[in-house]
Amino acid sequence: MTAICVIGLGYIGLPTAAVLARAGADVVGVDVSARHVDAVNRGELPFVEPDLGEVVTDVVASGRLRAQRETPHADVYIVAVPTPFKGDHEPDLSYVEAAAEGIAPQLVGGELVILESTSPVGATEHVADVILGARPDLSRDDGDGRPVVHFAYCPERVLPGRVMAELVTNSRIIGGVSPQAAQMARDVYALFCKGDLRLTDARTAEMVKLTENSFRDVNIAFANELSLISEKFGIDVWELIELANLHPRVNILQPGPGVGGHCIAVDPWFIVSAAPQEARLIRTAREVNDSKPLQVVERVRQAVAGMAAPTIAALGLAFKADIDDLRQSPAVEITRDVARLPGARVLVAEPNISALPAALADAANVELVDFSEAIARADVIVLLVDHRQFKALDRSLLAGKRIIDTRGIWR
Repeated sequence: MTAICVIGLGYIGLPTAAVLARAGADVVGVDVSARHVDAVNRGELPFVEPDLGEVVTDVVASGRLRAQRETPHADVYIVAVPTPFKGDHEPDLSYVEAAAEGIAPQLVGGELVILESTSPVGATEHVADVILGARPDLSRDDGDGRPVVHFAYCPERVLPGRVMAELVTNSRIIGGVSPQAAQMARDVYALFCKGDLRLTDARTAEMVKLTENSFRDVNIAFANELSLISEKFGIDVWELIELANLHPRVNILQPGPGVGGHCIAVDPWFIVSAAPQEARLIRTAREVNDSKPLQVVERVRQAVAGMAAPTIAALGLAFKADIDDLRQSPAVEITRDVARLPGARVLVAEPNISALPAALADAANVELVDFSEAIARADVIVLLVDHRQFKALDRSLLAGKRIIDTRGIWR
């Protein structure tokens, strides 16, 4: 039985560990969070993801998945840790480097190290350099007589809320630092993935992931820019897009309050940081999407003008509908800035969380409440996330309220 260690039990790592265990692998999940480790070992989820809970419960009960904080020896290591940016949108690889440093002492030769974290071009080779720098007795070249460790890159391509289905059905791009590493990685993903498994080199695979998310970011920026232009001319942007999309070769995405999540809001900056002179369109799209929350806050400011102590309902904090993931969420940014308006009291309604995030928890004028209470008490309602509960809302409850609908669901 193949022993696999998945480092990082977050929104990607834990589902990956679960499907590998379901496929028959012996899987150890590693995470720095004692909360995540304890939850997994109880067969429970530390976050919301449909259909994941029952799989985790089953594979933990069967002994095929267990979690711990220390990195063990394994045949295969899959690194699925955060890769945020720092400074002027430069990639921060400190979590990846820490994972590599934890792997290095466990190696004996013959192992495969797979990086899944969305990363700048060259990151997989950097992982190899970190590990082999700590272990000069090992090599990535089988021609020098030292035991070989293999390195590959295989980015996730899943949608939060549909991770368990898309892990199995979506195609995967597998890039090896060597052809042998790519072949070995394909064998790992073939354990559970029914999609097309395409092999390439590591740098191409890294760029593919960044390209996919940058493509979406540019297209969302077009929709968001249309929303700003439409507001200037008094046009309903959602009707505009609906009518334009009747053209057989036009498919405009939907605007919103900004772009969130760990991938689309972050990955394009990795390209811009590495190629600032060439990535002009990608930079502009990022700037358009990053500025959209400011426009929403300005609309709220105008809506409460003249009110001495306005009560504002902020509906939704997640970066997309029907999940609890708040990473890079424009809704959190908007809510934080709205709470700074003079005299404002903000009632937050986010049905997928039980406590306010750190960015809001210390604000005395921000309270987490049920969405029906938020609406009843509010003077102004700001719809930030199109959760199913908000879509199904009785519209009569909105009567007499000032509405700012950033998702176009209450038109």
